[in-house]
Amino acid sequence: MPVSTPAPEDPDEHYLVTEPGEYPDVLEPLTGEAGAGGPDTDAGDRTVVLAPLTPGCWEALWIDVLVEDALLAGEHELLMRLRPAGSDGPWEEHTLRLQIHPHQLPPLEIVNTHWFHADSLSSYYDVEVFSERHWELIEAFLRSAREMDVNSVLTPTWTPPLDTAEGHKRPTVQLVGISEESGEYRFDFTELDRWLRICREVGMVSIEVAHLFTQWGARFTPAIQVRTADGIEDRFGWHVAATDPEYRRLMVALIPALREHLAATWEGRVLWHISDEPSVQGLEDYRAAKEQVSDLLEGADVVDALSSLEFAEQGVVDIPIVATDHVEPFLDAGRNPWVYYCVAQDREVANRFISLPSVRNRVLGRQLFVHHAPGFLHWGYNFWWAQFALKPIDPFTETCAGGGFYGGDSFAVYPGPDGTPWVSLRHRVFAQGMADHRALTWLASLVGHDRAAALVDEGGALTYAHFSYDVEEHLRARRAVDEAILEALGS
Repeated sequence: MPVSTPAPEDPDEHYLVTEPGEYPDVLEPLTGEAGAGGPDTDAGDRTVVLAPLTPGCWEALWIDVLVEDALLAGEHELLMRLRPAGSDGPWEEHTLRLQIHPHQLPPLEIVNTHWFHADSLSSYYDVEVFSERHWELIEAFLRSAREMDVNSVLTPTWTPPLDTAEGHKRPTVQLVGISEESGEYRFDFTELDRWLRICREVGMVSIEVAHLFTQWGARFTPAIQVRTADGIEDRFGWHVAATDPEYRRLMVALIPALREHLAATWEGRVLWHISDEPSVQGLEDYRAAKEQVSDLLEGADVVDALSSLEFAEQGVVDIPIVATDHVEPFLDAGRNPWVYYCVAQDREVANRFISLPSVRNRVLGRQLFVHHAPGFLHWGYNFWWAQFALKPIDPFTETCAGGGFYGGDSFAVYPGPDGTPWVSLRHRVFAQGMADHRALTWLASLVGHDRAAALVDEGGALTYAHFSYDVEEHLRARRAVDEAILEALGS
């Protein structure tokens, strides 16, 4: 994939590349004919005719082995035969050794959210918002997110006020129908219920209500449409202050109704957001915005990105989500917060830029476990826009959001043809990191957290900013975790 901005101007020593170029990322599904036969095909073998690779170019195959039958537990050899398409020459043979365990990992216990952008789907595929085709795309891409072990989804109850330049609008994706009759607000949750049904079917266990105020300061209201006798009105947005009494009037009606409806129809967790990434300068604006709704959210889980320990201790944010390069003061103070990373976490800490080695992506799983993090957040599962959502982009030709972010920061999945999600190398590696966490959590339930952590904490030296880049060490540690689970189970 083309990467125009692979790294910061002063990168640390662990970047694979720092110059613009074309680098591996997208995993294009291979097509072919199952059972097409091959040399010396034995009964029960299955071969696939693959699309030809390009002579003279470095290319690679990513192979997922999916096993659903516990009777296949044990050691196996997978024989791969490769040769150019249409060739009668000899086959290159490679034998892969597989060990399949007789147990399945438990579900991920922490919250793992990578914000889902429904408007990216409608814009890229040029379909009407919440048309039948849009719903099909939403379901397909939510399923792809679950394959990354995403278990919480940002839900566009109203158009999320995220990554949008002041004064600009993103396409309206508002699930909650809002109308006003005789001066009273009324709500239609039909579209929201369809969203929740899909979330339930694909395996999501948590939803996040869209942010109640704009990003980077909480000074304005989200773009919310209201149906009146005269038609649809863009009643709220950049033109309405966060503390406007009319917005308070809407919130007084909407939040209790939404909470009651979700309590009756959604069995999973509900997370609420006030505003994303309030700055030090905008803290009083954040407080004022929060005051608009704090009484309406009593007892709710309210989470926001805020990396200042001082402000967290003041209770400015109920559940702070802390940047991985600012988390040490929290840990020193005995706190184990949620964490997040984005484009700003570009030195020493884990991240999933295209230009970084995969070990820097996967290590997050063991970091979250060792430091008892209850959740992880990333802002871009499928943000196919230039920075500030000023225009849509084609991620196959632009991986850096128009130059605003490092390659791959804004998305982990590509929009394949016919609405098929094409995942990235980074998507699959992140899933492996979450599998590491699942295995460690299981082992901890059997032998205790400290004994499990000792297998992966690098002699007690593992932090969010310090970890081994030795790939073999990571693989050995994971095998040790698996073996300890089997031993504890008596398997």
